[in-house]
Amino acid sequence: MRPIVLINVTGEDRPDLTAAVTGVLAHAGVTVLDIAQSAVHGISSLSILVEVADAAALNEAVLAAAQTLGQQVHFTELDAADYQRWVEGQGSQRHIVTLLSRQISAAQLQRVTALSAEQGLRIERIERLSLPVVPGAQPGNACIEFSLRGEPGDAAALRTEFLRAADELNMDIAFQADSLQRRHRRLAVFDMDSTLIEAEVIDELAKAAGIGDKVSAITERAMRGELDFRASFKERLALLKGLDVGVLDEIGASLRLTEGAERLFAELKRLGYKTAILSGGFTYFAKQLQAKLGIDYVFANELAVVDGKVTGVAVEPIVDAQRKADLLRELAQKEGLQLEQTIAVGDGANDLPMLAIAGLGVAFRAKPLVKQSARQAISTLGLDGVLYLLGVRERDLQR
Repeated sequence: MRPIVLINVTGEDRPDLTAAVTGVLAHAGVTVLDIAQSAVHGISSLSILVEVADAAALNEAVLAAAQTLGQQVHFTELDAADYQRWVEGQGSQRHIVTLLSRQISAAQLQRVTALSAEQGLRIERIERLSLPVVPGAQPGNACIEFSLRGEPGDAAALRTEFLRAADELNMDIAFQADSLQRRHRRLAVFDMDSTLIEAEVIDELAKAAGIGDKVSAITERAMRGELDFRASFKERLALLKGLDVGVLDEIGASLRLTEGAERLFAELKRLGYKTAILSGGFTYFAKQLQAKLGIDYVFANELAVVDGKVTGVAVEPIVDAQRKADLLRELAQKEGLQLEQTIAVGDGANDLPMLAIAGLGVAFRAKPLVKQSARQAISTLGLDGVLYLLGVRERDLQR
């Protein structure tokens, strides 16, 4: 085998750098085995792995070109065994770690990289997906994506440590296989209450009926997974018997979208996604969101009304935890998709079955049990943080 040389060129970023260096390589007739380049704040780093007949002559020619361009250059010659190990490693499993926060700190980066290293994962690439921070500006969305090679020694332990680090350092950490499907998902389904909107509608109805505290306590326990959703839903709905439907318009007008919802749906639509609401809430309010956000499908519960009054009786079938998972399967089949190509987002225990079967299941600002049970969680950013988990760069979004 001819000599194999890794050439690293660093210095001021300039448009003619790569052309100049590869021109020297072309003149020497080398075979390029690998190449990578990045630039950070005007400083460029170019790495090229080549196979060459005369390493000494090549090094001399590249060094002369680099000096002319004001660059520093470093040469590393690999033996055949080193190169073979590198080739074999290219076929190993890869993972993506996504760090999300309002602003990135060195402590956050250190913890993520240290935990990854402890599990035997090697960093191959680090990229900022969010826009650069403007000095003096209020913290917004910040995201760093790590591409890692290898298999974690203990995946369960790594997830536990990532969750602990996220809580301690006010960040979110997502860990995903770097698969083709990650960038080719095409269906996204969402819970409504406390996910798409900043309220539990049934609690708002209960406040209007003068029984807010009683109903909200039941709702909280159901969302934490302490009560069966179906039974608790019927119990809460029965307490609303006799409520005037005129209240629905008032509550609907007062509901606030969750941070990032409009941006997320606009981008998903631009990217060709189908979207759906799968909610244990009420169709009346879900239809309003459908019109506002351009959502394709809505499945929620019917609020039965007779003579302008809420009956307090649930209309079957109730959209509960199992129904949400079944609907996700049905929608995926209807759209000709595999479940791996779907996204599910929710905050309550009744969302866990659909989060578990989706290709990307995200617990959004969720209760502790849900956050621990779901594979991914976002608590620090708005709903548009989901785009980062898809690998979407901020600079690629519509403005």
